[in-house]
Parts: sequence; C-alpha cells; structure tokens
Amino acid sequence: MYAALWRLLPGPWWVKLFIVLVLVTAVLYALFWFVFPWISPIIAPGEVDLE
Repeated sequence: MYAALWRLLPGPWWVKLFIVLVLVTAVLYALFWFVFPWISPIIAPGEVDLE
C-alpha cells in the first residue's frame, strides 16, 4: 500500500517526502484537535480495567 502511494505522488523523492510529511502532520492535527476530543467522553480512562 505504501509503495503504491509513493508511486502515485508527483515529483522527485524529496518532493514526495515533503508531501508525505505534510499529510501525516495534517492527519495528526485532525486527530488531536477534532477526533480525540470528540471521542474522549465516550471512552472514560477511569473505567479501563487491564486485569
């Protein structure tokens, strides 16, 4: 899957690397600012039991 994504990206390797870094940063930003706060009331950390 990653090889197919790498082949689809335009430009030389350093442009591809920059695009991948921007995409990873955007996904992490979306997760931390939108997804995790939305889901945190659903998953209460005090209710987790690992036994």
